[in-house]
Amino acid sequence: MRHAFGADFDVPPGYLNTASIGIPTAKAAAAVGESVSRWASGLDRPGDFDSSVAAARSAFARLVGVPVERVAAGASAAQLIGLVAAGLPDGARVLVAEGEFTSVSFPFAAHHDRGISVTEVELADIPRRAPEFDLVAVSVVQSGDGRFVDLDALRDNAGPARVLLDATQAAGWTPLSLDWADWVVVAAYKWLLAPRGAAWLALGADSPALRPGNANWYAGEDPWSTTYGLPLRLAGDARALDLSPTWFSQVGGAVAMEWLAGLDLAEVSRHCTGLANRLREGLGMPPGDSAIVAVDAPDAVSKLTAAGVACSARAGRARLSFHLYNTDQDVDLALNALRW
Repeated sequence: MRHAFGADFDVPPGYLNTASIGIPTAKAAAAVGESVSRWASGLDRPGDFDSSVAAARSAFARLVGVPVERVAAGASAAQLIGLVAAGLPDGARVLVAEGEFTSVSFPFAAHHDRGISVTEVELADIPRRAPEFDLVAVSVVQSGDGRFVDLDALRDNAGPARVLLDATQAAGWTPLSLDWADWVVVAAYKWLLAPRGAAWLALGADSPALRPGNANWYAGEDPWSTTYGLPLRLAGDARALDLSPTWFSQVGGAVAMEWLAGLDLAEVSRHCTGLANRLREGLGMPPGDSAIVAVDAPDAVSKLTAAGVACSARAGRARLSFHLYNTDQDVDLALNALRW
């Protein structure tokens, strides 16, 4: 058991794979376990999960810096991005980063039959090229190698282009203030340390209205009085875009994210990037500003795996990711493995 930032984690040495799956706090894991036990005993009713849904939504709003009434809850990043893609007019031009995570680019590419075009450019060119397009869709931190998009330049230079940010690889380990973007999406199961099956979409103050493509009873102004019959009566805020919640994901998300939202994320970021930079230094790499390190070395993944280091293979490289529960011991394990 490790203790970090006031919480306990049952995380094994060498776990450097948060960019794929985050490890919950012991408290969040216990909350999910207790909820499953209640389900197995028939002790819960659907409305019993509403408090977790509300708490997770509120914590997400604080983590990305938006008012809670502008947050919709869904199941995955691609599902929520799909609402934005469906709302684009025929012939819209979309700009993405070269090698972008496909949950960001595919929802738009799937509308090719409507004349929607998706153009890939180098990440560093995104802010400069943004005014040429109708929409920019880009990850705040690239999944493959941990690079940041220049958010300040994108905010200042986007011009008429709408901006969608996927903060899945950023929210939870670095401070974010993204209320200027038109849409911000985050999936729960990585750095937010929640179970897979929950995601959130923050709407900008002036972003175009989205059609509730998944309209359902839970998106109603009062979900418990909109379970049957017409007329359509959806919530008057972002909740009109909600999916009916995945209960256990929301239970874990509420506990994990309320805790994360109460931390000094600048301190968390210093911890994570400090460990990542110690690894970079040990491998002769220049320092960076990311908690994700991509190692381009022969047999890196197999060497790390053999040494008991959990990592990922991404874009032909080994991807290692450091969160708040990691320590120097994890860095040493990775360095010893890669120096064979």
